[in-house]
Amino acid sequence: MDSAKNLPVAVIGAGPVGLAAAAHLLERGLEPLILEAGTTAGAAIDQWRHIRLFSPWRFNLDAAAVRLLESAGWEAPRPTALPYGGELVDNYLAPLAGLPAIASRLQTGARVVAVTRAGMDKTHTRNRDTTPFTVRVEHADGETRDHTVAAVIDASGTWSRRNPLGTSGLPAIGEDTAADRISAPLPDVTGRDRAAFAGRRVLVVGAGHSAANTLTSLAELAREEPETRILWAVRGASAAKVYGGGDADGLPARGQLGGRVRRLVEAGKIELHTGFGISSLKSLDSHVTVEAADGRTLDADIVVPCTGFRPDLDILREIRLELDPAVEAPRELGPLIDPEFHSCGTVPPHGARLLAHPDKDFYIVGMKSYGRAPTFLLATGYEQVRSVVAALAGDREAADTVQLELPETGVCSTDAGTSCDVPAAATAAGPDAGCCAAPEPVLVGFPTGLSHGRSGGN
Repeated sequence: MDSAKNLPVAVIGAGPVGLAAAAHLLERGLEPLILEAGTTAGAAIDQWRHIRLFSPWRFNLDAAAVRLLESAGWEAPRPTALPYGGELVDNYLAPLAGLPAIASRLQTGARVVAVTRAGMDKTHTRNRDTTPFTVRVEHADGETRDHTVAAVIDASGTWSRRNPLGTSGLPAIGEDTAADRISAPLPDVTGRDRAAFAGRRVLVVGAGHSAANTLTSLAELAREEPETRILWAVRGASAAKVYGGGDADGLPARGQLGGRVRRLVEAGKIELHTGFGISSLKSLDSHVTVEAADGRTLDADIVVPCTGFRPDLDILREIRLELDPAVEAPRELGPLIDPEFHSCGTVPPHGARLLAHPDKDFYIVGMKSYGRAPTFLLATGYEQVRSVVAALAGDREAADTVQLELPETGVCSTDAGTSCDVPAAATAAGPDAGCCAAPEPVLVGFPTGLSHGRSGGN
């Protein structure tokens, strides 16, 4: 960054990881330019503010952000309390974004549409490492502007790009034309989105905690609106993964959630359809017909896609990336997080060295750094940005000294957007450990910087 030391560092996304990056930059004497597509910091999390996290506050706060907040008289929430997404925004992200040091450097309604090297496309090599970046931004006032920056930290998350309903990674036939029958992920079915679900046939697709949260909320709605019918389709042969360990679960809140879903299915309140890999959707005047690969069909008024998320790489087409071919994470990180071989608690701490790409001083952090892998930890994101900022500041020793203090059981995502789509026998924790090896999960958010992964897959 020496040749561009007077330029700011662009931070894409003002979620927890993006704002943590900004706090670390300020501590290092570097100038952040924070670009948030939403109207406020934490805008993505605000869309699932009704969802309660499984992990307590102490695992959801970044150290540099806390130091900045406490210098302004902020008092941390009770460390053992389990916050809702809305509380994470209201009691942490909003106060952090409101500090003059952050607010003066934060641009909301600023959607990044491209990142490149100033004056050169991907094919040009000469003087590339010493050339600043250009970040093209569509602003809420209708203008498109180019910002010249010394480095880029992409903490934009994955919330804006959900996985399709179809199998094989492709949209189901007719999925696009049935878009008006497909809700946003994690709708607030008992609150602001109630009218769209009350008294209707609702099909929930997916096998993660996001699906479980939606199912239990729909059951609550159905008690008040008895005409509401709840259908649940999973691709696997059973829903045991969602049910979890019950009373034996390492996290009581998670075990209780799985147990509630199991009881609702057993009581006939939820109509479960297993082995239902979706091949097509046909939108009709009154409903949508969803067909499985084996020919079975389900009719619904509205479909809730709890199928997870994937990174938006389109904005990075002019950046030289080196990605793992399977999970679309940085190449050296990919094998460490591949969900076919690693459970939520087995990913080691990592920093700038593993997150680096061929384009010097460009980093993807947070949930987006995990590509399609669903095991991201919010605490891991905080350690990522601490290391990345140290590297940008020229402190290689601090950048390479990565550590992550977790509970003895480990920490993994809650999957209000993620899940581990791995048979227990395939996890590094052993055949009896289950997907997340009884971890202490941290819910991470969706495409600002928190974000989830596959939201349970399907």
